[in-house]
Amino acid sequence: MIVLALAVACMPLALMATVIMPIGPMYWDHYIYLDAANRISDGQIPSVDFFAPVGGLGYYLFAGWLSLFPNGHALLLSSWSLMTVTVPLMALIVWDVQKRSAAIAYGLLLPFLFFSLLPFNTGEFYPYPGSDGFGIYNRQICQLLYVLAAGLVFVRGWKTLAAVTALAMLGLLFIKVTGVAAGVILCLMAFVAGRLPLRAALAAGIFFFAAIAVLEAASGIVSAYVADILSLVLINDTSLLPRLLQAASINFGIILACGLLGFILFFNGFSAFYGKIRAFTQKPGFAAFGEAADQPFFWLASFVVAGLLFESQNTGSQAFIFLWPLLLGIMLLSYRQRGPSVAFATIAVLSLSAALPPVAVIAQKSARAWIGAIHNTPLEHHNLKSMGAVGLRDLLSLRTERLRANYTAYRPAYEALASDGELPSFLLYSDFDFQALWLRSADEAVSAIHAFETANNVRFETIMTIDFTNPFPWLMDRHAPRYIAIGADPYRAVPPPDQRVREAVAAVDLALYPTCPPTTARLKLLNLYEPILAAGHRRITLTPCFDAFVRNGIAAKP
Repeated sequence: MIVLALAVACMPLALMATVIMPIGPMYWDHYIYLDAANRISDGQIPSVDFFAPVGGLGYYLFAGWLSLFPNGHALLLSSWSLMTVTVPLMALIVWDVQKRSAAIAYGLLLPFLFFSLLPFNTGEFYPYPGSDGFGIYNRQICQLLYVLAAGLVFVRGWKTLAAVTALAMLGLLFIKVTGVAAGVILCLMAFVAGRLPLRAALAAGIFFFAAIAVLEAASGIVSAYVADILSLVLINDTSLLPRLLQAASINFGIILACGLLGFILFFNGFSAFYGKIRAFTQKPGFAAFGEAADQPFFWLASFVVAGLLFESQNTGSQAFIFLWPLLLGIMLLSYRQRGPSVAFATIAVLSLSAALPPVAVIAQKSARAWIGAIHNTPLEHHNLKSMGAVGLRDLLSLRTERLRANYTAYRPAYEALASDGELPSFLLYSDFDFQALWLRSADEAVSAIHAFETANNVRFETIMTIDFTNPFPWLMDRHAPRYIAIGADPYRAVPPPDQRVREAVAAVDLALYPTCPPTTARLKLLNLYEPILAAGHRRITLTPCFDAFVRNGIAAKP
């Protein structure tokens, strides 16, 4: 408990001042949290007042931490804010476990701190080292599943287990719905095996559904969230099997180690399992069924299925880190049954083969990113606040400027490429130069907006972007229009605009369209929103990299 408290106490030191983060692939993904925090401060409710591809808990936690640490880096705030939920739950688990074994408590706590404090994904999406600014809510789901798994495997007090289960499942639900689907599989396995007692399951279930009912009655957020999920299902109509195969292939080493471990566990425990099956057939009952089901290979299979189901629906996460509490339990059980034998050594080697890859990858990525940051130069900007606290190498800065000139001079060529459904680079959004150029272009756009307002004696109160992310209202202390999708990926997360979206877009004071370079997604969003803007807005060239739709008849400054 002291170690946990000290770790949490050190976090504000990194948040009181703005840390320069090395830029990374798909770095702009975490700007969504800045957009969400600004909307929440305006009184908007996720899913109720704007379409969100995930639950609102992560946005609320970030908004709270941002108010406490206004100079904190958004990437760290968005990643660490979940510890508002996970640290108290982990404290309950550690408090219960350390009564029996301090070593096991440390075995659960230290990996939890490692995965929570290092904001990196286990997947590789770019060859160069940098920050993982994407997949944050997927990482958070994996950390919550870790806490839930630790509770289900090791907690013995039923009241503590009920509290951990209920709160972890609520967190999973309101961060990403696929997370709660994975959590249900873990809970069902624990319940069937008798590890989650009926009274704990009932208490957790009553609290879970009561909390949902209260939230729905107070804000309508639950039904709105369900409506958003259904919209996403209609947009993403791909079949599940290819995604499952993709998840298995990306995490092949872990899946292979778990498969071999499951085979060994089944082979070693077959006699005992067969005996319990016979006992159940002779005297059926829930207790006998639970004893038969409480087998390490069943537990492992259910955890792997839960992990594959979740990983099939995301890009970037800390995949399968929640296996560790179960693997630790399997190794301890094997040692108690077999002692320091060849059988135990085999199980230990396979367990560690499944558990260590995420640790190795995250340690390597964090080390490469921060060691490589020694050669980085901070990005020069005037209007980006803490969002501009990034560093990149001088060679990439030079490439950014050259590409900017190329995008501007040959814009028709890039528009033709986007019209044909192609990007300038297959990994464009992962390219560091693209991310750096977006920041520099945004900085120029803010300056240009201020200059336009001064020259025309107007003030743009509502600002939207025809792009993936919209941090401009936060940067300029303005407002985002209601009902517009946050994290606007037109292929996955932007439903066809209904009447209230059309009215909100038509009423917006300023809509920004980035053009360095034109992309397939930007063109698709432009085709979606330009017909709505055409009647009441005029299109201007704001900067070489931003066009703008300015509302006709906008009021002058008072």
